Parts: sequence; structure tokens; C-alpha cells
Amino acid sequence: MPKYVVERDIPWVGRLSTDELTELARRSCTSLQNVGRGLQWVRSHVTDDKVYCEYIAPDEAAIRDHAGHAGFPVSRISKVATVIDPVTAE
Repeated sequence: MPKYVVERDIPWVGRLSTDELTELARRSCTSLQNVGRGLQWVRSHVTDDKVYCEYIAPDEAAIRDHAGHAGFPVSRISKVATVIDPVTAE
């Protein structure tokens, strides 16, 4: 199944407390259960004003359904062409 990176513009998200981030994660998990469609949230990277989420999904529509159900913004969805890491250099 394809992998995607989703960019979400969320002002001041980097200032949220651990409890507030936990609540966002719970909303995401609840939405995943309700939306289904084989969508899997891998992880999210939180910066000062953006969240970059990694997903395994059948298509962009599944990601948009999940975001709409959870109430999360979607600024950009990019399909991952390939993954490289330090091992790639060996």
C-alpha cells in the first residue's frame, strides 16, 4: 500500500502540552477506527506551527476522510516515492 506524508498547518501546535497532544492522538485513533479503509497512521512530527504525519493508505481520499472526521486540517498530501536513510549510503 502507498505511503504518504501529510502536512498540517496548525499555529502554535508546538506549544501544546503533553495532555493536549495526547488528546489529538486519541482523536486521530478514534477517527481511524471509524473511517477504516486500511488507513494506518505511522507517526507524526510536531514543529512550532506544523505537523507532518506519515500514513500508509490506499489513496489520498482515505486520508482526507480521516482528517475530516477528526477535524484536522490538511495543507498538503504528498505520496512517498521512495525512502532513504543512512543505510542507503552503504
